[in-house]
Amino acid sequence: MHSEDVAEWIKLADDDFDSALILNQASRKHCEIICYHCAQSAEKYLKGYLEYINIVPEKTHNLTYLNRICSDKDDRFDNIKTECDFLNRFANDIRYPHRYETTENDVDFSINAVKKMRNFELISDLKTFVKK
Repeated sequence: MHSEDVAEWIKLADDDFDSALILNQASRKHCEIICYHCAQSAEKYLKGYLEYINIVPEKTHNLTYLNRICSDKDDRFDNIKTECDFLNRFANDIRYPHRYETTENDVDFSINAVKKMRNFELISDLKTFVKK
């Protein structure tokens, strides 16, 4: 494990989530961008965990796949499978033309999904690597 890499993944994940929360407070909400930042945050939390257990994360945005790798190492990751599967649809395609509509409900679920991931013990424990 390279603690600097773990710390960087977690910091970037926190930054993406902070961005989603800030955008959610805007008078004109761009639901798809908020959901995108939530998916980006989730991806980076999963990659931080993989780095922690000495697995170099692949260059992928597929949250379902990343969660499956984590679950293979610790089946407690099954507890956030639903959140990863939901956020996966916002991971990349949403930033291209012909995307599907996102709603306030999608935003609420996305933010709550990331909150659950942040509080998930195997991820929240990684925060000890992040310098204040």
